[in-house]
Parts: sequence; structure tokens; C-alpha cells
Amino acid sequence: MSTLNPRLGLLLAGSLLAACAGPSSSPSAAASGSPAVAAGGLHKIKHVIVVMQENRSFDSYFGTFPGADGLPSQNGQFTVCVPDPATRACVKPYHDASDLNYGGPHGATDATADINGGKMDGFIAQALKGQTAVCSTPDDPRCGGNGRSGGSDVMGYHDAREIPNYWSYAQNFVLQDHMFEPNASWSLPEHLFMVSEWSALCSRPGDPMSCVNELQSPRQTGGKKKAGVPDPNYAWTDLTYLLYRSHVSWKYYVAEGTQPDCEDDQATCNPGLQTVGTPEIWNPLPWFTTVKQDGQLGNIQTIDHFYADAKAGRLPAVSWVVPNGKVSEHPTALVSEGQTYVTTLINAVMHSSDWSSTAIFLAWDDWGGFYDHVQPPAVDQNGYGLRVPGIVISPYARQGLVDHQVLSFDAHDKFIEDVFLNGQRLDPKTDGRPDPRPDVRENASVLGDLALDFDFNQAPRPPLLLDPHP
Repeated sequence: MSTLNPRLGLLLAGSLLAACAGPSSSPSAAASGSPAVAAGGLHKIKHVIVVMQENRSFDSYFGTFPGADGLPSQNGQFTVCVPDPATRACVKPYHDASDLNYGGPHGATDATADINGGKMDGFIAQALKGQTAVCSTPDDPRCGGNGRSGGSDVMGYHDAREIPNYWSYAQNFVLQDHMFEPNASWSLPEHLFMVSEWSALCSRPGDPMSCVNELQSPRQTGGKKKAGVPDPNYAWTDLTYLLYRSHVSWKYYVAEGTQPDCEDDQATCNPGLQTVGTPEIWNPLPWFTTVKQDGQLGNIQTIDHFYADAKAGRLPAVSWVVPNGKVSEHPTALVSEGQTYVTTLINAVMHSSDWSSTAIFLAWDDWGGFYDHVQPPAVDQNGYGLRVPGIVISPYARQGLVDHQVLSFDAHDKFIEDVFLNGQRLDPKTDGRPDPRPDVRENASVLGDLALDFDFNQAPRPPLLLDPHP
């Protein structure tokens, strides 16, 4: 088992930290070396893997990580607090050693209330509000752990004592401290943006021009047919369309089990069954017109195929990997079980012959109601949402870099497009399948460049194999 270096902070090289002085750092200043050098080595990446976990804010996992834009403090004391309407106290962040967390509501209205015009002080009030909702399960997204936290649970943070492997990845590779969920809402819209850069509601099956922007309630995916409710109709263009057209291989790996969130963050439900053949909120691709028309439904596979593909050295060019409820870290799933699952995924890649040409992007899909002190930047009518952890793991990743660029899952798609599609975008004007999406998210001026998290002049770094049960 590899252990955390006690001199963790010293690994964050002074020159890199100086270059990354704050969230306003330009992409070219976010890491040493020129953008041209970084971009010129992109051909060395043959496999991009996006591992998407669930429902954690940046501050809840890395708020005390050295060199990161973490929880504000002075003289060893936190200088931020959030009011608790029940006790009239202002609650400061605190170390939470619990393996089971509850979090808070995490829909679009909750994001607005948590942010509160930039005050970032609505978290406990929303968690208390979630207590009073009628919750059918502990994982109902409008409730956040069924409201059993008493509200202040959202102010707890973890560190290397609870998540040593995540901290070790951040220590040895790249931690992104301004990664924002692409839209201020819950899991389904996040996963739609992850694969398509949009969340919409379409009125005519298969017609991308019939789609209209819908941040909170795109029609729910779901295998259990409801009387009178039509199947989801995701007719707009997704990234797999561009990949297929350019003969770029892809797979979407699903850990079968359950998924916790309900249809639209306003309804109660029982946990849904998540299987490859049952589209759900973390597995929306089966309802995309393009995936069906291109005959690509077979690319959506169970997680055992990921381990087998890695072992055989036959990972596709692009992989998305999503958990089931038990290993997702979505409250009330145990943090330790999620870390174990993610570690086995990364170890599988590191054991593979594909490791020397792979970039892994690990992120958490939304903030889960947990406190974060950074106000999200306004990009368009959809985002960004709250800040989440992001980590880059690759033999070419810079070591010990804290990347302060403003990023979102849009940056994952942008990187994939740059590596495999010669910079082509999901752009209605150029992609050959127009839809009325409000903008081309990969081209947002505020969005950073993930290429700068890599040093393609260095020799490929050896694997960092960690104990899945630290």
C-alpha cells in the first residue's frame, strides 16, 4: 500500500503555485510550460476515462488540502460560517469523521438558495427544509439523507484521515480546485451535460430542433414504464455522434445496482433499478436518438467489462464510468465504499498496458447539498453550478499541481474533442446535426484548458497502486 507523504504541502512546487495564484489565472498561466508544448503532446493520449462519482462539494473533500482554494481560515480558525435557523447559531466548518453523511437537497432551487446571491450561506437552511419534506427513501434528492442530519451535517468536511487515497491522487497528480458542475442542479442534468453539453426537453421524437432548454426537469429516464408517460426523448446531439462519425471508439460502463435520486427533485420515489438495459439518471445514453440510430447501444456495458477491457489492454478511446448507489458516495452511501470502488478502477487501469497512454478525469457530479464557499461563475442560463472535486490522473499529469483554472465537465468534452476530433465541437453550425442549444459550452471564454494539466515532455510516470481498503 502506498501511503500519504507527510510532506504533502512541499510537493506543491512553489513555481507552479505562483503561476496558479488564483481562480482568475489564465489557461496559459495555470501550469509551467507553454500551451503549445502542452497541446503538441496530446497525440500521446490514446484513452480518456471519465469516472463520475456523486454528490460532494470541493470543500467537503479538499477544503483543507495544502495549496488549494479551500475553507477560509486565519490563525488556525475558520473565518466562514453558515447560519442555522433552528438554533440561531452560525456554524463553522468542522472535521467530520463519519463514514456516512446525509448532505442536503440538491435541485435547482436548492442551488439558488445555497448560493444566495453569492453569500454562500443557505446550506443549513436548505438541509432543515429537507427534513420537513415527505421522503420515501433516505436518498430522495429533495431531502438529502431524509433530513436526519439536523442540518449541520452539510458543514462537515473530510481529509486524508477518511479519504487517504483521494488525497494521495491529489498529492501525486493534479487537483482541480475550480471545477464546477456544469449546471446548477441535480444528477440527471449533470449526466446529460457530461455526454452532450445540454439538458433539454424535446417535443418530437428524433427531432433535435424540437428541443428546448430544460435545466431541472428533462424527462426522467427509467425502466419502469408509467401509464400515460412517454419514454424520454433525448433528440439533441451528443458527443457519441461525433465519435461514431469519426470512427472513435467509446463505451459507457455502468455499475449495476440501484440509483437513488427521483424523477425531478420534486417527486418522491423508490430507488430505481440501474442496469445496462434500464436507462436511469446516471445512464441516459440509451434514450439518445443518435445512440440508437448509430447502432451503438451495445457500447453501454456493465462494469465487469471495464475491468476485462483494462486487463486485456483494449480500453476504448473514450470511456465513461458511473457507479451504482452503494459505491457512489451519494448520501447515504458510505464514503469508504466509494473510495474503494474508485481505487479498484484506477488500479485496473494502472495495471493495464493502456496506462502509458491514458488520462483519467475523476469528478463528482454535483455538490449534494454540502457547503462550499466559492460562488460559481455565471456562464449562461444553465451554469455553472456549485464547485465539486476534480482530479487528473495520468502518466503525463503534472505532479503535485493544484490547477486553479475555471473548469467544468465541459472541459472533459473539450479535451476529448481536441484529442480525438481535431478540435471539432458540439456546435449546431458545424456538427452536421443542428439543435437549438443556447451556446457552445466548450468555447466559453472562462473555461480553462485541461491540456495544461499535463507535461508531455516528461517520461511517462509509473503507476501509483493504492490499497483499495486503506
